[in-house]
Amino acid sequence: MPNPHRRLYVIALNPTDSVTEGFLPAAVRLGLDVTVLTEPGYAAAHRRAYEAQGPQVEVLECEVRDFREVIGRISRHHAPDAVFSNSDHLQTQTALAAGYFGLPAKDWRAALRTKNKAQMRRHLAAAGADAVWSAELAPDQDPAALAARDVPWPVVVKPREGVASEDVVLVADTAELLRHCAGIRARRPGAALVVEEFLEGELHTLETIGDGDLLHVLGGFRTELSDPPYFIEERLDFVPAHDPGVTGALLDRLKALGVGLGACHTEFVLQADGRPRLIEVNYRAIGDQCDLLLAELLGIPYFETVLRAHLGEPLPADLGARTDGRARLDYPLADRPGTLTAAPGAQELRIGDVRLTYRPLRDIGERHELHRTNRDFLGVVRATGTDQERVNRAVANFIAAQHWEITP
Repeated sequence: MPNPHRRLYVIALNPTDSVTEGFLPAAVRLGLDVTVLTEPGYAAAHRRAYEAQGPQVEVLECEVRDFREVIGRISRHHAPDAVFSNSDHLQTQTALAAGYFGLPAKDWRAALRTKNKAQMRRHLAAAGADAVWSAELAPDQDPAALAARDVPWPVVVKPREGVASEDVVLVADTAELLRHCAGIRARRPGAALVVEEFLEGELHTLETIGDGDLLHVLGGFRTELSDPPYFIEERLDFVPAHDPGVTGALLDRLKALGVGLGACHTEFVLQADGRPRLIEVNYRAIGDQCDLLLAELLGIPYFETVLRAHLGEPLPADLGARTDGRARLDYPLADRPGTLTAAPGAQELRIGDVRLTYRPLRDIGERHELHRTNRDFLGVVRATGTDQERVNRAVANFIAAQHWEITP
């Protein structure tokens, strides 16, 4: 029986579906008392999001970007049994806080390496694991300095600690580089940038869960992107298993980075010669409702399994995941700025043996600019079944029957 007095601290910025619909309900099912630590500006949104969770979840304010404040806030409250975060931005702070209390913790150096894209490239190159041409631009560094280097045009420019393809853009020459760097810096004052070789090929992901010793591979996704120069994820198809050579090479790179505890979402390009090249490593669960789909598709307590690893429980040698499932996610996108004036509501459908879920991500009446990122998503369609063609047909027919209208 679960101990009702065990306490989980969740370190967060804004509320996310992964936490609200995944990890918090799982924590409640495990009998954990939950304290969410978040910055003052996000506390009210968290409390609204968790009303359905009941009194098991409390929300406290804390400057969570500073690991010293996290440690102090926990020390003044109840003793922790696990300190966990699914935020891209807070993995290092969470690792340091968990380690301070002697709890299962990610190696803070691995958390930093995976978040800092320039450091990841340097570390992998030094380890002989995956050499990619890359240059780091400090916040005050003139990108024109790269003109003197042998730049392998086209290249990708992105924030060093960015997330969700925000401000990630393909540039063809020095003039485009200067223009896009100026635009990113105007939106992100003080941000360091990375300029790196463009890796051509199919974009895939690898999803893993580990307990620090054992690492389980759950399959991955093949991702379809928008047309260049932006990298917006428009569709993902589940891949039950990558080629063993590809998976082995990726696991070697994760080991070199120090990845091992909890969930990890790895993005890579599969080149024409069959070689995988890392794009980035996100040391947390895949988002945008893909993790919710994984739990349904694989038939495993995905979120509970991740939390058990952070509680120090060893993972079983076999998670008992189904291997016959097929799935697809589509993200209807805004194609212009304006106000959403018509859109379908949330739906749950059975179409033969296909289970289809639609969730709106923007309310009617909301006005948004065009971001060229996943902030342009109007909703998410996720479908699971056992035959990929039937899954694809169900999703395509559903989207064709819907109507989204944006008024300038």
